[in-house]
This record gives sequence, structure tokens and C-alpha cells, in this order.
Amino acid sequence: MPTRLPPVTLYLLIANIAVFVLQRMVGEVIVAHFALWPWGPDRLEQLSDGSVVAVGFRVWQLVTYAFMHGGYQHIFFNMFALYMFGGQIEDTLGPRNFTLYYFVCLLTAALTQLLVVNYFTHGFEPTLGASGAIFGVLLAFGMLYPNEKLLPFFLPIPIPAWLFVIGYGVVELVLGVGGWQANVAHFAHLGGMLGGFLMIEYWRGKFPIKPRRRLMR
Repeated sequence: MPTRLPPVTLYLLIANIAVFVLQRMVGEVIVAHFALWPWGPDRLEQLSDGSVVAVGFRVWQLVTYAFMHGGYQHIFFNMFALYMFGGQIEDTLGPRNFTLYYFVCLLTAALTQLLVVNYFTHGFEPTLGASGAIFGVLLAFGMLYPNEKLLPFFLPIPIPAWLFVIGYGVVELVLGVGGWQANVAHFAHLGGMLGGFLMIEYWRGKFPIKPRRRLMR
């Protein structure tokens, strides 16, 4: 468990909690405007207070959705994971690159979700939560600290981080393809992991376009 939190991780925790408190105070209207809605024409939605609002995709939702959560359990597990792993990844990458990494993961998560909904599931429900970015953080931990031992809630023995991350990704893929837990954006989670993987491989110099300097081996 971390003994201190570096600044970006701390600010992300504060921002997510502050927005969640705002959600509790303001109600569904904030979801109507700032959650991630599918591409396409706007639709009219009736809120619990009886008011009717037009909802649909807006470009700012690519970021704002990741600071909102659907309930106490949702935000607890996301913030717990950010608290446990974010600080170590930030210390490794540095504050600036960790910020870039986090936002790339939440953007690739959002874009993946939009593509899946538009071309496959065709639903019209809002997506919200930091999970895509958090899965990117977990992916980074598995890639940068593959032999660190983790003790998942559901296993009695510790396992290496690389195995935990791969296993988690496979579970998300199976759940997404199988259509189980339809209220969970499994492909957004996978999109966050994909964005994180591409960023780390770029920083390792694995692509034709090279970074100005490698951040890691």
C-alpha cells in the first residue's frame, strides 16, 4: 500500500470524488450532459423529476464521462485501484507523462465504446466511470512490474502482476463478447488497456515513429 500519493494521482482522486459528490447533489441532469452518449441523432429522455432533455454525443463527453460514476461501489473500486497503483506508475513515468498516459487511456476507452455501440450493440445508454483509464493503469503495472505479486480478492494465493492483467483482460473480453453484464462497458475497459499498451510500446521505441527519448526498456 502506498505511503504517499504523488500529485497527479492525488488530484485525480480528488476530482473524481468531487464530481461524484456533485452528481449526488445535482442529479440526473449532469449525466444527461456529461456522460458519454452514443453517436447519432439526439433523443429526448425524461428525468426522474419529470423534466425532458435532449441527450446525445458531445465532444467534451470523451473526457467528462471518466470523472463520473454510477454509484458508491463503482467509484470505490475505481478509486481504490487508482490509489493502489496510480502512484507507483506516476513515480515511474513522471507527473507529465502519467497525466498524458491516463488521458490517452480514457480517450481510447471512450472511442472503443462508441465504435462497439455504433456498429455492434446499437444501444442508447450513457457510459460513465474512470474504469477505462483505471484498466490502463493496471495494464501499465503489469507491463512495468510484471513479477510483482498481487493478491486478488477472489484468489487465496498471490499471483504475478502480468498474469493478473492478462487474466483480467481475457475475462473482460469473454464477458463483452458473450453479452454478460450488459450494464458494464467491457469493451471500454479493453480500449483503455489497448491505449495504455500502445503508449508504453511507443515509449519503449517499438514503433517506426520514435519518442525523443525512451522512458523505459
